[in-house]
Amino acid sequence: MTGSIVILTGAGISKESGLSTFRDPDGIWAQVRIEDVATPQAFVRDEERVHAFYNARRKALLDPAIAPNDAHVALAILESNWQGGEVTLVTQNVDDLHERAGSQNIIHIHGELLKARCMACRAVAEIRGDMTPVSRCPVCQERGSLRPHVVWFGEEPMQMDEVHGKVSACALFVSIGTSGNVYPAAGLVEIAREAGARTVELNLEPSAGASLFDETRYGKASEIVPVFVARILGVA
Repeated sequence: MTGSIVILTGAGISKESGLSTFRDPDGIWAQVRIEDVATPQAFVRDEERVHAFYNARRKALLDPAIAPNDAHVALAILESNWQGGEVTLVTQNVDDLHERAGSQNIIHIHGELLKARCMACRAVAEIRGDMTPVSRCPVCQERGSLRPHVVWFGEEPMQMDEVHGKVSACALFVSIGTSGNVYPAAGLVEIAREAGARTVELNLEPSAGASLFDETRYGKASEIVPVFVARILGVA
C-alpha cells in the first residue's frame, strides 16, 4: 500500500498509560458535571473552580508514573518509517503522550492540557503549573486573561478544515481508542470512505460506528496497535 495515512486517536489509547477516560462508568464525567467545569458558561460563572479542575488534570498528566505506552510508541515508529506518504495523527486527547513517544505531525482537535490561551492577545503558551483567575499572560502580561487551551462543550474543535483535507486525501484511515460517539471526530470515517480510503478500527470493543470500517481489530491498544503497525511496515 502507498499513500498518506490519517490516524484518529481517542481516550482509549491513553487509558493504558494511567490517564482517566471521560465516558467510562468510572470516568471523569461520572465524577464531575460537564456543566460545572467544561463549558464557556462554567468558566464565566466560576472561573476558580474550572481552573482547579484543569490544574488537577495537569498535575495528573505530569505525574512521573504517566508515560507513553507501546501503542503511542508504535505510531511514532510508523510516522518515522512510512515511505508511502504522510502520516498525520489527529487526536481527541489533550495529553502530550503522542509527543513524548516521538510523533511530530499531530493535530490536537480538542486542544492541549499543557497550554493556556490568552483571551486578551490570543497567544497560546505552554503552562505546566497551576492557573488561577489572576494568572498573568506570559506574552502580553495581562492579568486574569488566561484560560485552558482546551475545547469546551459548545465550542468548535480546532483545525477541522485541515483535518477534513487530510482525511479526504488519505489512502488509509485508522481509528484507535475512540467511542464513536463524539462528533465531528466520529464522522471522519465517513469522509474517508467517500474518498475511497481503506478504513480500520483498532479498539478495546466495537465503537458506535464499527460497521463503517473495512477492518476491525479489538483488544488492548498497547497490544494490537504495534502488531498492526508492524504489518503496515512489512516487518511482521
